[in-house]
Order: sequence, then C-alpha cells, then structure tokens
Amino acid sequence: MKRIDAISMIARKAEEKNSLIVANIGYPSRELNDLKDRPGNFYMLGSMGLSSSIGLGLSLAVPERHVIAIDGDGSVLMNMGSLATIAHQNPENYLLVIIDNGTYGSTGDQPTATSLGTDLGAVAKGAGIDEVHTVDNEEDLEKMLKKVDRGVLVVRVDPGNASVPVICLSPEEIIVRFMAESARPSE
Repeated sequence: MKRIDAISMIARKAEEKNSLIVANIGYPSRELNDLKDRPGNFYMLGSMGLSSSIGLGLSLAVPERHVIAIDGDGSVLMNMGSLATIAHQNPENYLLVIIDNGTYGSTGDQPTATSLGTDLGAVAKGAGIDEVHTVDNEEDLEKMLKKVDRGVLVVRVDPGNASVPVICLSPEEIIVRFMAESARPSE
C-alpha cells in the first residue's frame, strides 16, 4: 500500500465524521492537500515531530470535535514523549495515525529505526496507550477506520512519495481558515 492511498482513506473518514486533521510535514501534507483540501485540514509546514502533540492539544481544546493527527514514523521517533502524554491524557476524541514507511520520506527516503525493527505499536502500548492497532494493507485499514476513533493506528506502507504539487496556501491562510473551522461546533 502506498502512503497516498492510506491518506485518501483517512481523508474520507475525516470528511464523514467532520473530523479536524493535523497532517505531518512535507509530502504527507502535500498529498492530503492534493487529495482533499478542506478548511478542517491543518498542514504542517515546518515542525517535524509535532503533529501528534498539536493533534492532542487540539483534541483537548475542542473536545466536541473529533481530531485525527497523521504523523510519520520518523516524526514519532523524534517526539516519542508525545505517546506517553497521549496515554495519560487519553482523550476520547483523538486518533493518532502513524504512517510507517520505514524512511524519512520527505528528505530522501533515508531509513528510520522502524526499518531496523523498532515497532511503534509496541512503543505506544508501552507508553500506556490502551487502544493500539497495526495494519499493513488497504482492506484492514478500511476496517480499522470504520471501527476505531481513538488511540493509535499504525499503518505500514511502502516507501515513496506521490507526485503532487506544493501547497499553494500561505501559512497564514492555513492557520486562519483552520482556526475558523476548529471553532465551529461539530454537527
């Protein structure tokens, strides 16, 4: 499975649930923007490792909205402390999706520790997160996205980036429209 296919499925879930999305820097944000741009998407443009933390903070700040953070294996490895904080805050409205391609995809596909055997699902469980699931194919991802709304979902995908354009929105435009959308009550 390719990352863009996983992101497409996550975007559909977000649209169905009217979820807010915080997307990881680089290509994951670009792929989401190309697939399904919407005001409820927050595109990270330069804060590697912080999608999980920003998503958690957002879920706590607006508990009436469902929040999905899309993070990469390299980013989670860079900010593993966020997993313990997520475990201890344990919000009902927050799903962290870790897309694990075993590489730093936005900087040239250098290998991450997950390509050497680090299991981020086991790390999340060890941090105290109760609901942790791992999938490695589209069928299982589809099933999990239908039944899981909280916790951590590790999605193993093949390395590689889709050929998508850069995001044409300025950082100011992204934050202004996202703030307006996140302040709006959920249906």
